[in-house]
Amino acid sequence: MPTDYEALYRKTKHALGEPTPAFVDFFNTFPKKRAKILDVGCGQGRDALFVARMGHHVTAVDISPSGIADLLADAQREDLTIEGFVEDIRQFRSRRTFDVVVVDRVLHMLCATDRTAVLEKLLARVRRNGYMLIADERKNVPALMSVIERSRRNWRPNLRQGGLLFVACVDEG
Repeated sequence: MPTDYEALYRKTKHALGEPTPAFVDFFNTFPKKRAKILDVGCGQGRDALFVARMGHHVTAVDISPSGIADLLADAQREDLTIEGFVEDIRQFRSRRTFDVVVVDRVLHMLCATDRTAVLEKLLARVRRNGYMLIADERKNVPALMSVIERSRRNWRPNLRQGGLLFVACVDEG
């Protein structure tokens, strides 16, 4: 049975703990300043808050109203640049592009067809020389990589280990 994140977030502040270590490592060495970041399935913002504290502008999306409310309250308290949207990632639409798209353990909650469709949409939101950072179940990584390889854009894997898949968009021109 899937976790009821809305109920969890209503009960527990910062329920999912600290930012994902691989994302922390990535952003600690990411050279761009004031980058535009999209955090998909952000929950209460464990990754989004960390990234915003580094000076980046974060757009955060989650289906949980309580998660987004907690995230935005923390962002306001700390004067961080975060926009939060309560929306199902399957319906999320944006015309903006981002330097980094973060997808932390959310794709596995979707059926395979939706997982592919969401990833295809997100890949289109990554700017040239930008990154897609995915943490998911290890068993899903080969299928996720197949979606990336079928993309009309050029991607270079930076990290593929366990359930982690980090790729850079290396489109020319």
